[in-house]
Amino acid sequence: MTYQQTLDYLFEKLPMYSRIGAAAYKEDLDNTIQLCNTLGNPHTSFKTIHVAGTNGKGSVSHMLAAVLQTAGYKTGLYTSPHLKDFRERIKINGEMIPESFVIDFTKRIQLQIETIEPSFFEITVAMAFDYFAKEKVDIAIIEVGLGGRLDSTNIITPEVAVITNIGFDHMNMLGNTLAKIAFEKAGIIKPGIPVVIGETLPETLPVFEQKAKEVNAPLYLAAQHRQALNWKWEHHELVVEVADKHSSDHHVYQLDLPGIYQTKNVLAVLQTCTLLQQKGWKINDAVIHEALKNTKKLTGLHGRWEIIHHSPTVVLDVAHNEAGIYQLLEQIEVTDYHQLHLITGFVKDKEVDTILSLLPKTANYYFTQAHISRALDADSLQATAINYNIQGKIYSNVNDALKEAKTKATKNDLIVVFGSVFLVAEVIH
Repeated sequence: MTYQQTLDYLFEKLPMYSRIGAAAYKEDLDNTIQLCNTLGNPHTSFKTIHVAGTNGKGSVSHMLAAVLQTAGYKTGLYTSPHLKDFRERIKINGEMIPESFVIDFTKRIQLQIETIEPSFFEITVAMAFDYFAKEKVDIAIIEVGLGGRLDSTNIITPEVAVITNIGFDHMNMLGNTLAKIAFEKAGIIKPGIPVVIGETLPETLPVFEQKAKEVNAPLYLAAQHRQALNWKWEHHELVVEVADKHSSDHHVYQLDLPGIYQTKNVLAVLQTCTLLQQKGWKINDAVIHEALKNTKKLTGLHGRWEIIHHSPTVVLDVAHNEAGIYQLLEQIEVTDYHQLHLITGFVKDKEVDTILSLLPKTANYYFTQAHISRALDADSLQATAINYNIQGKIYSNVNDALKEAKTKATKNDLIVVFGSVFLVAEVIH
């Protein structure tokens, strides 16, 4: 098969979450274990960091990868979903997995695919582990796909586990309370392995404390060790002053991920770096500063308050759940603009009513949809929005909506494309 034929085979034959939703979610680790057994358990041949959370896990994964590769380590990075290219999911030192490896790997395990019928995600996890092992990475940052306890990535024993935060998302699979969702995320906490918690809530902290106690895992709450005192924007970068709560040390970090919600993510990253240092990883302050300033360049992270145009300002952001929308609105609130234009679309299984209830009534709205079967059609989104006194036109695709918004906007306006990852991925720029 050619590379494109291989992708078509993987996308069309295997149960894929982006295409069919919850039906692709396997509630056990059996297939992943079976696949990795066939491959000689590649995940046991390199060190890992495991990252879960409702929001922020992608940013934290990329920042940690940037730190470790800046420190001179050969660093794997596994994340999902991808925006433009499937190979974005699997990288070493910022370079995507070669097309030839994707082809060869799929051919090698085709018999297994036909026999056990794994999900698309299970295959990509096994592919990442096999690639990292064959390339002899020093360490790999492994981002959880969905949940944690039953996620395909949860066969690793990491150096450190990180849980960024807990919010309402994927409730049809993870539970309809914050405590239930936290229980699923806490499933990545392993016996004796330190775990960093980025943010806690009264409903989630006891869940983490109980799980850590059960398996004798050292628990570190990032906010108990450091505090983000001040932040400002300079030249499209976020400048954050961080104070160590157990000393008089203050550090100022420049982040090329400019969203102000990164002030929370960076605390989890810094605490994880401290634990890695204690385990003997050679990471110094200069490395951390350099890495955080160049995360996007080093690892290729996109879609997090990503400014793609000026006059008017056009921003892409993959906020698509309640917690993410709160963060996005906070960002918009501190941004200077004349008029606000919001281009949005979601998938069918999101809590769209909750999201619409949070959005500002005075913005100019453009409703559209991604070209996947799981997308909520723009007509339905428009009809639901009316219930919340939000009105806007329908566009058949996101680029038509963006073209219209640019035509209507003045140079001082702000245009934000947000919602489904698949919608943001279709923006041409």
